[in-house]
Amino acid sequence: MTGQNVPDSQRVPRHVAIIMDGNGRWAAQRQLPRIEGHRRGTQAVEKTLEAAVEAGVEYLTLYAFSVENWSRPGMEVQALMMLLIETLKHYEKKLMEQQIRLRAIGRLQDLPEDVLRQLKKTEEATAGNTRMTLLLALSYGSRVELTEAIRDLAERARAGELDPASIDEKMISGHLYTAGIPDPDLLIRTSGEMRLSNFLLWQLSYTEIYVTPVFWPDFGREDFFKAVAEYSNRHRRFGGV
Repeated sequence: MTGQNVPDSQRVPRHVAIIMDGNGRWAAQRQLPRIEGHRRGTQAVEKTLEAAVEAGVEYLTLYAFSVENWSRPGMEVQALMMLLIETLKHYEKKLMEQQIRLRAIGRLQDLPEDVLRQLKKTEEATAGNTRMTLLLALSYGSRVELTEAIRDLAERARAGELDPASIDEKMISGHLYTAGIPDPDLLIRTSGEMRLSNFLLWQLSYTEIYVTPVFWPDFGREDFFKAVAEYSNRHRRFGGV
């Protein structure tokens, strides 16, 4: 295959997060319904999963549906939920074959019951897989996540279970949806937009950011490796020299 080669394992980000943007604009350019853009986007997910496994990435987080997305037209939201169920069913065998564990994060209680059932089924089926962990951010919003974490810590302090003075960054991280997961090393955003869109605001504090103009449905193996190559050429100082 021409183009980008598999990157050196010593320079591969341990955790990659992706804001999958541009499905609607991809469809609009082709005079197709928006849901067709989302449907094509699931093919980009498959290509990205394969590339991430090939590169040796340990964690891949995909921003699939935000808390703000509930404000979209009801027909589109319903179609997205149906597409999510179809995609989970379709990918379950592939996840098992590639030893990928699925984990969902976000306000999962907001999701329809049939979506929750399929999510639980796929999570349980893949729980023993160890090659890579795929995190799907569903009904996710970073401000909501932080608010819930702070509220939980405040309740524990009021109950006398902890001293407010003992609250530190490690404790806050342990109360987020991503507890136990290392912070992303690399954030990829497609479609050229230059914003974080309320995604992993705490976790992305020192993450390297890579923005590509490619719409998500067109994103593939070579695009992923291009982002990883860019990451490998950067010097991460974490506030130092």
